[in-house]
Parts: sequence; structure tokens; C-alpha cells
Amino acid sequence: MTREEDIKKAVEVLREGGVILYPTDTVWGIGCDATNAEAVKRVYDIKQRDDSKALICLVDSDARMQRYFRNIPDVAWQLIDSLQAPTPDDAPSGKPTTIILDGAINLAPNLIAEDGSLGIRITQEPFSKELCYRFQKALVSTSANISGEPAAQNYCDIDPRIIEQVDYVCWSRRQEHKPHTPSSIIRLRENGEVTIIRQ
Repeated sequence: MTREEDIKKAVEVLREGGVILYPTDTVWGIGCDATNAEAVKRVYDIKQRDDSKALICLVDSDARMQRYFRNIPDVAWQLIDSLQAPTPDDAPSGKPTTIILDGAINLAPNLIAEDGSLGIRITQEPFSKELCYRFQKALVSTSANISGEPAAQNYCDIDPRIIEQVDYVCWSRRQEHKPHTPSSIIRLRENGEVTIIRQ
């Protein structure tokens, strides 16, 4: 299966309210349409996770990200610009960073934290970026593991119980055996206060 066919199939499943397993810019993720509350509930159920713990979203661009917040502080754009800045070929590229912002809108209510905030990341990894671009909406991205167990760095690490419960498992990057780590997480409040939650 080509990457193009894989993405097309994944998008079809997402549009029908399905749940997928897919490779991201960090670890393997469980994903669904971030605007579909029923699909989001299924993701919580698959992870056996309390829905008071908010999930992260992936988008493909700054423009898409703007649709999901009332107001994005200037410091957030400065941070995003610094994360997206090209690095010299021999330098390690910046670590994927999730930004938690206040005033989330236009998303499934059970995705947004009780304080109205949401964690979001603009992915630069080719597969997940293309998937988000083709889907044209924010995509839920939570590590493909039962809550409390280690994140699945590669496809081979995913618990069979999770594989059985999703509607589609992407073919791309299944053969990989590389160390992958979860993203850094930074909390930005509307008053400009910055808190590093995970390095």
C-alpha cells in the first residue's frame, strides 16, 4: 500500500467517525476527528482513561490552529516560529512541542479541559502532516497505550487490545524500530505566563 492510499483510507475512516492508529511526529497515536464527541469518547474508552484528563490535537498548519482558539497570544506565535525555524542539516531538529492554550473552541466538548484549555501541536512529520492536511480538521493524538502503561514508540510496541478496538491501523512506518519520545509540553496562559510541563 502506498502512503497516498494509506492516508486516503485513514481519512475515510475519520470522516465516518472512526478511530485510527497512526504514526506521528513522536510516538504512535490513537486518533479521531477532534470535533466528534462520540469518537473522542471511544478514544478515552480504548485508553481506559478518565475523560477529565484532556487529550492533545495535531494540526498541519498555523492557519488551521487558529480555528480552534478564541485568541492566541503573541508569545505562542513566537514560540511556534522558533520551533519551526529550519535547522542546519547536521543539527538535531527541534523536539516536537505541544502548546496548551486557553479558550479552545470549535471542538468536541469532551476534548477540552475543564478550564477551557487545549493542548495542540503543529506536526512537521511527513505522514501525520499530510494526514491532517487531507482531513482538513484537527486530529486527536494521544499515545497508543492503555492509561498508565508506557507509550508505544513503534508499531510493534502497541498492545493488541488497542489494535483490536480501532477501525483502521495505518500501514506507513509499521516496520520502524527507532526510539521515539513524547513531545515537550508548554502551558501558555492568556496573560503571557509560560510553564514548562514536560521537557
